[in-house]
Amino acid sequence: MTATGPTATSAAQAVTDADGHPFITRFQRYAEEALRPAALETDRVPASTIERLAELGAHNHLAPAGYGGAGLGRDADRRMHRPRGPTQALSRTAHRTEQEDPLMSLQLLWYIPNEVQPGHRGDDVAANHNSLETLTSHAKALEEHGWGGALIGTGWGRPDTFTVATTLAAQTTTFQPLIAVRPGYWRPANFASAAATLDHLTGGRVLINIVSGRDNLAAYGDSEGDQAHRYARTKEFIQIVRKLWTEENVTYHGEHFSVTDSTVVPRTVVRGERKHPRLYFGGASQVAEKVAATEADVQLFWGEPLDGVHERIERLKQLSEELGREHAPLEFGLRVTTLVRDTTEQAWADAEAKVAEMAKGKGVISRDPNRQTAVGQQRLLELAARGEVLDDNLYTTPGKFGGGGAGTTWLVGSAEDVARSLRKYQGLGITHFVLSDTPYLPEIKRQGDQLLPLLRG
Repeated sequence: MTATGPTATSAAQAVTDADGHPFITRFQRYAEEALRPAALETDRVPASTIERLAELGAHNHLAPAGYGGAGLGRDADRRMHRPRGPTQALSRTAHRTEQEDPLMSLQLLWYIPNEVQPGHRGDDVAANHNSLETLTSHAKALEEHGWGGALIGTGWGRPDTFTVATTLAAQTTTFQPLIAVRPGYWRPANFASAAATLDHLTGGRVLINIVSGRDNLAAYGDSEGDQAHRYARTKEFIQIVRKLWTEENVTYHGEHFSVTDSTVVPRTVVRGERKHPRLYFGGASQVAEKVAATEADVQLFWGEPLDGVHERIERLKQLSEELGREHAPLEFGLRVTTLVRDTTEQAWADAEAKVAEMAKGKGVISRDPNRQTAVGQQRLLELAARGEVLDDNLYTTPGKFGGGGAGTTWLVGSAEDVARSLRKYQGLGITHFVLSDTPYLPEIKRQGDQLLPLLRG
């Protein structure tokens, strides 16, 4: 049997891991483990996840073997990433439509790197990488190739996120900027007014991602206490912003922020159930999850395996009920790297080659010291101990060699492979996907043309 996943012929074989084993040796051991009968019998997604997938999956082939579906257990064929034939490809007619099933109503976003230095996560190195022309070309390509918009990251030492988002919105007609913002960098009334104005000018295209991770606060005159203090401040920020978008003459006196008789004009665009820009939120700590459960509209997860995402979704739903959530039910999203190629074999060859370069220190992805202490990042880094590849095609090795955040784990394969995996996350309740790979512009086009039709089909 020949493996078509991580292969012996890639450049990665010259690189050793922390224990001195060549890549190919580790993958051989991995394959041997996968083929043991005991592993085939017991190495399964947890029962709670299986039950959820069984409920949702029969109509779109998500259910595990024995539950009426095509089989979710990590059997030899999936472990070795054998290419699927035409009869195994995603069925475009077996899925319910968006109108029939709310779970099928997807938000498909990309990522635009507003960075001072070129070459972000292996992107093409170009002097004009963050010019108006270059960034606009990305936003317009997203419109042309089926994407809803893109996340634009934030942090001191980067181009100002709101300015970039406003500029790109002015250059496009449907592009939705998912604007990352930090409480403290912004005060809630100032931010609510700026976002409402942009929402008004763009006809309701604004999305917001609230970020509470550490930053160089002193550089812009901000300060905060411990984790509990940071998230208490975030909770007040979100509460005030939402009130300013939905009410008039708002008075709110909190421990961290206050407004008195405040009304934001112009108002945000109201369209159907949309009352204001959707508020995305991240964070995996206990205190962060409590904020998400009561205040956020969408909780974003990094690229964790199915069982971890399912566990967190169920916990957040329970917290929402226990803490008396007052808003519409919390929605869920996935932020992950998707490495898509024409064939499974080519995808894994390219994935290994990229990791080999990372391991050699070429195209180095520098870890953000502020991110390394985050609970969500630690959860990702610990995944490598569970295996090189989890579920069908979640590649954990990038995290060993510098990959951070969405670059810590990658979904690798053909468009059909990756779509199948994303469908499984969707079966758990994920309806927002923020995807990316480098080089960014070519991958906007490739994945927009090859991957998105399978997700929408």
